[in-house]
Amino acid sequence: MSELKKIGFVGTGIMGAAMAGHLMDAGFVVSVYNRTKSKAQDLINRGARWCETVSECAKGQDVVISIVGYPKDVEQIYLSPEGIVNSADEGTYLVDMTTSSPILAEKIFCAAKNKNLHAVDAPVTGGDVGAKNATLTILVGGDEKDFNALKPVFKVIGKNIVYEGAAGAGQKTKIANQIAIAGTLAGVCEAFAYAKAAGLDLEKVYSAISTGAASSFQMTGVVRQGLDDNFKPGFMLKHLGKDLAIGNETSTAYGATLPVLAMVLHEVRKMEESGAGAEGTQALLKYYLGVDK
Repeated sequence: MSELKKIGFVGTGIMGAAMAGHLMDAGFVVSVYNRTKSKAQDLINRGARWCETVSECAKGQDVVISIVGYPKDVEQIYLSPEGIVNSADEGTYLVDMTTSSPILAEKIFCAAKNKNLHAVDAPVTGGDVGAKNATLTILVGGDEKDFNALKPVFKVIGKNIVYEGAAGAGQKTKIANQIAIAGTLAGVCEAFAYAKAAGLDLEKVYSAISTGAASSFQMTGVVRQGLDDNFKPGFMLKHLGKDLAIGNETSTAYGATLPVLAMVLHEVRKMEESGAGAEGTQALLKYYLGVDK
């Protein structure tokens, strides 16, 4: 194990709990905080130290890792008066693994640097399966020396670990990933909308096109579930909406015009309004086929 031994972990949801568990299995001493304590109970039962506040979880650690919901949550836990930046000891490494705003990541990096802290943005891809199997892709922005120092921690929870560049670069790369997913997902859904309108058997169409050039994880791993009327989330539709909204906002700031992103974001928002936000991203199929397929 590396010289970094004590880890404070903020956010023990579906992904965070699995990631913290892997770190414990690897011998790290893990302290945990979550707004809902019951979501951390399994980790506590295994020996994690429970903290009553984010501030308590940040103090006395070598590394503080967070994976929470939305940019507003990230800003609150890092930059509030009792947040991580104001609570962590000098020299602590701060790792936000939430998919969040690259602009906010740069803000946290600067605030941390002023306190002699080492902040990186390190969003992940791979979903709940990747978290459970410790096969996540980790996209890191910040100082490269901090990335190198954190590699032993990252290797416990991920397989493809990439240094993307300066602060915010990890978040920018993750948003690029989500934009690619959105277009692919919408394209697959639209293909089945066409097949339905043309009077084809959707299962026969799936058998024909899911193994050729049109194949993708969005078809075989996501939309397949929708065709089976399984909308249980591996990745919630509302979280895709959050990610695409970040992409939409920042693309304007960067001078990029992304019409497919804007279209899919509109469709996702419509599905959220219909009550499907907590379903998996395969629920977008309902937008194209109608709820009653």
